Amino acid sequence: MKLPCIPPDPNPRPPRFAMPAGATDSHAHVIDPPSRQPYVDERFFDPPPAPLEAYQALHKVLGIERAVLVTLSVYGTDNTVALDAIAGYGKDRARGIAVVDETVSDDELARLNDGGFRGARFNIVMGGGVGLHAVELLAPRLRELGWHIQLFLDVHKNLEEIEPVIRTCGMPVVVDHMGFMQTTEGIDNPGFQRFLNLVRDGICWAKLSGNYRISSERPYYRDAIPFARALIEAAPDHMVWGTDWPHVTQADYMPNDGDLLDALDDYAPEPELKQAILVDNPARLYGFA
Repeated sequence: MKLPCIPPDPNPRPPRFAMPAGATDSHAHVIDPPSRQPYVDERFFDPPPAPLEAYQALHKVLGIERAVLVTLSVYGTDNTVALDAIAGYGKDRARGIAVVDETVSDDELARLNDGGFRGARFNIVMGGGVGLHAVELLAPRLRELGWHIQLFLDVHKNLEEIEPVIRTCGMPVVVDHMGFMQTTEGIDNPGFQRFLNLVRDGICWAKLSGNYRISSERPYYRDAIPFARALIEAAPDHMVWGTDWPHVTQADYMPNDGDLLDALDDYAPEPELKQAILVDNPARLYGFA
């Protein structure tokens, strides 16, 4: 049986701070109903539809102008939904992160690149995606496109084994959800410290997203603040932020996206840091004008 998911909060509230022009949501998913785009059998969860129109409405409330849409693991290596969503959002204001494996053709990679994709995601946590085994096989082709690697992993459980691949792949490596380690493990956890070292060395970027996934202090997630601040201090120019909308795999709790933006205000109260995390860093990483 697949994990059921509740839909996102239909009443997001605006953040408590003024958003800078060009603010970017660097991690989100658009989901078509399975009748239109079937899910793969080996998926971990059953998400409700999350249409582009709802995502655009969310951004209007939050004051966000740019988006990075990530192919969801339930689609396997079919990137159609994200590709269409990029076109619908506007190719000058949206980018994509694909899921591809070593069998992908050069023509398909070129098509995705032309469609706005700028990276490939490898999923170490949940079924349906592509695991790390494909990174070394794909790395030369992804480097040629100027793409980066995005990893969904738990730095507490997975990073020690994976670090040699990260250090030798020759591309930027973006890690989802602040490393996806539960805050109860503590900031001195060896896996998190290993992650911090990779960030300090300029090898890894961090997505300051998914605090509700690692926190035990809902709805304000204050126990995630030290983790986010440690990452920012390690390399403020390698941080991006994302909603993680529509918050898939949530079965009994749904965050309000306004609270998630307010959490960024807790991590980075200075306007110049918000400008870097929301605008300048994602523009550089994803190739926005």
